[in-house]
Amino acid sequence: MTLTSSRLALNVAAATCAAALLVSPAHARDTKYMLPLKDVLTMPEAKEKLDPSFRFFLAGQTTPPVLERFEDGVTNRKTNGVGKSDEDGCRWAALSALVALQDTAKSKGANAVIDIVSYYKKNQVENPAEYECHAGAVVVGVALKGTYAKVAP
Repeated sequence: MTLTSSRLALNVAAATCAAALLVSPAHARDTKYMLPLKDVLTMPEAKEKLDPSFRFFLAGQTTPPVLERFEDGVTNRKTNGVGKSDEDGCRWAALSALVALQDTAKSKGANAVIDIVSYYKKNQVENPAEYECHAGAVVVGVALKGTYAKVAP
């Protein structure tokens, strides 16, 4: 075999490998979960990070009388899922999302976030008891959208 035919054979092999990579789709894991928000709110870490006088209401839940509505807020929180079950990662990401909503709401004078919906990739999912979470091979994410409000005690 000559040098030219060796190079040709290598080029053909490289092109074949490249074509095979382009043809086979890469599938990143994106497992969707619907999980109870109450499991997040009862975490020991939630007791430390969330103000007990502050309230969260998913869309469809009964709220106390709303005294004042502020603008909507959106948060998209992610956590490292390595070494955690998907559900544990989901709870951590959801807690982080709730803390972000709470902090912004309080800065606006609100004492609650109402009408909370899941908002993953801007796809709105309403559920009066559960939030949506997506777990990948490494990252777990929760996106929430809600209205900052002042509610009666």
